[in-house]
Amino acid sequence: MRSMLKIIVEQLNTIMMKRIFYLVCCLILCSMNNPNKKKIIFFGDSITQMGVNKGGYIDRIQQYVNDKGVSGQYELVGKGIGGNKVYDLYLRHEDDVLAHQPDMVVMYIGINDVWHKTSGYGTDIKKYEQFYVALIKKFQAKQIAVVLCTPTVIGEKKNGANPQDADLDAYGDVVRRLAKDYSCKLIDLRQAFLQYENAYNTNDAESGILTTDRVHLNDKGNQLVADEMVKALAL
Repeated sequence: MRSMLKIIVEQLNTIMMKRIFYLVCCLILCSMNNPNKKKIIFFGDSITQMGVNKGGYIDRIQQYVNDKGVSGQYELVGKGIGGNKVYDLYLRHEDDVLAHQPDMVVMYIGINDVWHKTSGYGTDIKKYEQFYVALIKKFQAKQIAVVLCTPTVIGEKKNGANPQDADLDAYGDVVRRLAKDYSCKLIDLRQAFLQYENAYNTNDAESGILTTDRVHLNDKGNQLVADEMVKALAL
């Protein structure tokens, strides 16, 4: 009987040791798994919110890094909320960016700041700049690389024919200047969109070239944004 108990105890010890060994190995592998993985947060409005959907610009960037075989080097996180303006980003930057400790944040904001001015709820260009600067400083203080994107289009007509074109140009100039002043990488999406419209919007359509509704991106718009970001971020 005592011999039997000894055998049982030895078997139990062996099983427990195997389990402990397995758990230790798992922990070691987890700790060694891509310790240098770069986390990139895309911070913006509904365009970014939709960017994580199938075919969205963030999804296309993810597909690009997958196809390149470097998906393990990057973690792409979309933090977009429909209707957001730069003030809204400031209100949620701690929860949606700082709490995640990213290596990089890509800010793509400004369409609603301009668009909502027609209903009295937009953002004055001076306040737009002030909140933008505040965000840049918050992120850079945490050693987060900051990438700035100029706002794209509200209407796709060429040669400044859309009602908000002058404002978009002015707000885009603010973003370009801040990128230079604060040593941020710039992705000039507005310039890329205008060049594309000049080349391919032969009928001067108001939408349907890069957008579905003058603002939100269609397949070609999402691909253009993804291409510009991949190129600028050197993924």
